Amino acid sequence: MSIYQQLLESHQNDLKQLSKRYNLISALRFLCIAILLFFFYWYYKTNFNYCLIVMALAGIVFFVLLSMHQKLARQVQIKKALLNINKNEISFLNGEGIPFKNGTQFETHQHFYTYDLDVFDEAGLFQHLNRTATYIGSQTLADLLKNRLSFDEIKQNQLAVKVLSDKVEWRQQLLATASILEDKKEIYEKLIKWSETKSKPLSNLYRWLAWLLTALMIVLIVFMFITANPLYLNLAILLFVINLGVVFSLNKMIRAEINYFDGIDKITKQYGFIIEEIEGTEFEDAKLNDLKQQLASNGVPVSKRIRQLSSLIAAMDSVQNLLIAILFNGFFLFHIHVLHNLLQWKKQHAGKVKNWLSVIGEFETISSLANFSYNNPEYCFPQLNNHFEIEMTNSGHPLLRSKVRINNDASFNKQAFMILTGSNMSGKSTFLRSLGVNMLLCNIGSCICATSANIHPLPILVSMRLSDSLAESESYFFAEVKRLKLIMQQLNQAPAFVLLDEILRGTNSDDKRNGTIGVIKKLIQQKAIGAIATHDLEICKTTLQYPNYLSNHCFEVEIINDELVFDYKLREGICQNQSASFLMTQMEII
Repeated sequence: MSIYQQLLESHQNDLKQLSKRYNLISALRFLCIAILLFFFYWYYKTNFNYCLIVMALAGIVFFVLLSMHQKLARQVQIKKALLNINKNEISFLNGEGIPFKNGTQFETHQHFYTYDLDVFDEAGLFQHLNRTATYIGSQTLADLLKNRLSFDEIKQNQLAVKVLSDKVEWRQQLLATASILEDKKEIYEKLIKWSETKSKPLSNLYRWLAWLLTALMIVLIVFMFITANPLYLNLAILLFVINLGVVFSLNKMIRAEINYFDGIDKITKQYGFIIEEIEGTEFEDAKLNDLKQQLASNGVPVSKRIRQLSSLIAAMDSVQNLLIAILFNGFFLFHIHVLHNLLQWKKQHAGKVKNWLSVIGEFETISSLANFSYNNPEYCFPQLNNHFEIEMTNSGHPLLRSKVRINNDASFNKQAFMILTGSNMSGKSTFLRSLGVNMLLCNIGSCICATSANIHPLPILVSMRLSDSLAESESYFFAEVKRLKLIMQQLNQAPAFVLLDEILRGTNSDDKRNGTIGVIKKLIQQKAIGAIATHDLEICKTTLQYPNYLSNHCFEVEIINDELVFDYKLREGICQNQSASFLMTQMEII
């Protein structure tokens, strides 16, 4: 946390200095305007030509200051974003809340584990990890959490995460640059749809006509001032009207392009700045450099290409300003020139836009995992194997604070499947979720909540948190049976890591026991690895039939001084103590 406090103080000092410069330039700009007005008035009174020179110099200085002011404004925005980033990290590490966007929009109850493991819930895994600010960044992180990487891809991600983990300031700069403006799904999709939509090129006739009529207008204006002949003024007015007519004849073509542009010019410019941060950094990692290489565009930085597009979009969108459209098009056929340049850009580069933006998403996602690793230096990156061995030492649920988290060892090497017993509130469900979440983190190349681990990355299949579906007239029991069927179908394709919590609750005790034992036997046939939690101690006897495959483990509860005491430590064997009767007696229910 000390690094975040140091950075916070450093950015606060920088912001003070930037604010002073920003205010000074604002004052100088105001002074330039005052000088312009004063000497305009003086020239009007005296007709003194030197006033025009002073006015011209004041105008030049004003525009130089305007450019400096805009750059400083962006620097101030970046500094404010960096301040907010470090405040959020400090607040998060102090346990004051999770000031990061959650992923509830990405949740699907049908997924094999995200709903059961609280991946996209409020305060879920996504929200803990998420340090993205663009739509494509959050989408890429969500997609990663929904899928398992290949063996080699996990190793590549682990290395990339380790490299970025120590680049705290660079990661924060990337996030700050991305967070200046709020990126939205609608804006991203508009840009992608425009890039993937074919457009007819501008005909050569219009191109030549635009240049010819523009040149002719300039000539008429020059002759009008040189000769003061009203004929040239009349011809310029006529040409002004003709120019507007020529531009208007392309109105349908212009509208077809600007239909996509509402609100995307500033975000597109921001994409350029984000890419510039990536282009300007050297990485000591193959994957990160491979991603960076995808931003090459015939020797021209992609950031420059994107900013060109942003400028063209802004210029094209100005057609909706009636005054600008009439003046610029009447004199210079402005929007024909812009349309041609935009269509040329689209022809040469539009096919790469989606890939360029996907690189942003990849970097934001890896940066999020790197931040997670940096904030949890006690976590380990698991060693990988392909021998169906899973072993975690001192592992716990990564979403629980270290002060309250109880860690346990978990091994699935000798016996591949665990039958887990224990009373309510003893920690069974939390333990199952900790196994699932750590397995998920391993599958995406992240560090996991353990001091050491050796894991065979496997698909994750979970049945823990199903719900009734009124829309489909589906009971909890039927939903659970459907999930179990899907799990068995997946196991037919490949071995998997399976977690089941008190299945078949919607039927009578005998039926539930027989069904659960049947499921366990089926899991044995399918060579599944994992654990099942149950309250039915009779089910534990199944281990006697399959001692080489099944093991019994439990969480115990003790009654000390008429109080229930849970230590949340995993033990071998079958649970001996139950808490329900004692608790109901204490609460005078029975």
